Amino acid sequence: MCHNRSMTHTRPEIDNQKIILIRQMINDHPDWHRSKLSKELCELWEWKSESGQLKDISCRDLLRSLDAAGQIKLPPQLNAARSKGGSVGVQLSFHDTTPVETRLKAVAPVVVEIADAQERIGEFKSLIAQYHYLGYGQSVGECMRYMVRSRDGVPLACLMFGSSAWRCAPRDKYIAWADKERRVNLYLTTNNTRFLIFPWVRIPYLASHLLSLISRRVSQDWKTKYGHPLCLLETFVERDRFAGTCYKAANWTRVGETTGRGRDSVSARAVLPIKDVYVYPLAADFRETLAGQSLARPGKAGCR
Repeated sequence: MCHNRSMTHTRPEIDNQKIILIRQMINDHPDWHRSKLSKELCELWEWKSESGQLKDISCRDLLRSLDAAGQIKLPPQLNAARSKGGSVGVQLSFHDTTPVETRLKAVAPVVVEIADAQERIGEFKSLIAQYHYLGYGQSVGECMRYMVRSRDGVPLACLMFGSSAWRCAPRDKYIAWADKERRVNLYLTTNNTRFLIFPWVRIPYLASHLLSLISRRVSQDWKTKYGHPLCLLETFVERDRFAGTCYKAANWTRVGETTGRGRDSVSARAVLPIKDVYVYPLAADFRETLAGQSLARPGKAGCR
């Protein structure tokens, strides 16, 4: 059963009053750096994780978006900005690139590991940074990293799930999500932000097979790690680069396309490639659950 939670764990809705407040705080405290500003705003808005930790990293991402849109003028950076999708801070290591060209049954049953131990995280980051076209990119908020190996232990693929898009019109329309319910229940969804089958691996049907395997376990893995299940998966497929074939084969549903504005954009101008939006519900009653009216009712099946 899913459980409701306080709005303090979700990103605040940014309106003109909040923008005016941010401007005033910047003007009144010219000695504050960006980290100090983000922490003060998190305290003011009670923007915290379920453990009570300030979500200042998410807040700084929001402030950078407002700055890029010309809504505010941030103080100078003390350090180089975190690179989205880059490999800054990732320790790159050697990987065996011996070709793996075979049939799926030759490597099955594949072994899906949660990359949580430090050694596994290092291997995961290095592979994504070197071979995924977006690089690694630090994940903000709740996330899950998977390493996939053959039954003999040969690395085959990596997948990462992280924070869902704050707004996505095709997804929100598919769910029939109003703003209020979306703000409260976004944490019950996750975005497949990285999916990498290594370039030297050529195994037909492996990609859709892995999506099916992980879709059956990710909600329980999430509940074990974060204390709550998931109701829906999403992903964004760059249409000029990929056809989304593996998601279609794994029964994900294409619900529309992006506007090119990006996850945290506050600008109306398209600056990113257009991407197809795919979703995968994890429960038959996902719409009712995500609407938030029945999350706390005893006896509801909710998300699995």
